[in-house]
Amino acid sequence: MPAYNAGKYIGEAVRSILEQTYTNWELIIINDGSTDDTAVVLNRFTDPRISIHQQKNSGQCAAANKAFNLSKGRLIKFMDADDMITPGYIAEQVKRVGNSEDAVASAAWGRFYNDDIGTFKLNEEFIKEDCKPIDWLVSSMDGKQAMMQCALWLIPRAVLEKSGLWDERLSLVNDFEFITRVLLQANEIRFAQNAVLYYRSGIGNSLSALTSRRGIESAFTSIYEGTAYMLLYENSPRVRTAVADCLQNFVYAYYPHYPDIMNKAQQRINELGGSKARFPAGGYTKLLNQIIGWKLTQKFKALFGR
Repeated sequence: MPAYNAGKYIGEAVRSILEQTYTNWELIIINDGSTDDTAVVLNRFTDPRISIHQQKNSGQCAAANKAFNLSKGRLIKFMDADDMITPGYIAEQVKRVGNSEDAVASAAWGRFYNDDIGTFKLNEEFIKEDCKPIDWLVSSMDGKQAMMQCALWLIPRAVLEKSGLWDERLSLVNDFEFITRVLLQANEIRFAQNAVLYYRSGIGNSLSALTSRRGIESAFTSIYEGTAYMLLYENSPRVRTAVADCLQNFVYAYYPHYPDIMNKAQQRINELGGSKARFPAGGYTKLLNQIIGWKLTQKFKALFGR
């Protein structure tokens, strides 16, 4: 579990691990040079299964890699410092993986907003069946943004040893490239129906981080490389369509920032035969889109910081 200035949330994340019905776990936390009270919060936990390590700020990917290298278990779960999971989460996923060295367990998930767990709503679009990794990836990108959050997965160490670890060049959307690469080294995804991830929304990165050139370059690189792995695995019409839709959703999310990056994404979409993914809009955004189109809508939102 990488942690950077996570003092407000990491206590809840750690408690959700302590409350697991499965007890044979180790939690390795890397405090990535936090300048808030993260260390103070972590020092309150005395369970011997929890180990806390300090490092100079090196980024989430470097912290996750360090945690893996310190780990001993056969099965690995990466978690963010603001994630929460249901008490039976790990037990359900361990049961689904069983003795397999090449099956990865997935889970159900939903969002809650502004730190209010009462707003939690289960996402109904997740894939609720066992399937091949390429099928999962294609289905998860069918006209929508794929959910690649790292805590969804329980991964055999053997799979990670084949796939490689986190790409330390990346920051924003770093999980897309990593999870895609990992899944394509597995033979099967097994769905753990009763394992539920509580995904915290409404806080996230600062607006400056989300719209910085470094952040958007990271997001594009992660998505471009992750989808390239898919095409290497299966260069078929269905995969090309899924990849084009994924890149189109990237453009929808980050336009009008950095036209050169947007143009690279659009060029790739065109090479793949185009995308029919619709601009995601609700509320006033939907109304604006109907009146002035998605590009002017995004420019309006960027201008007013919405």
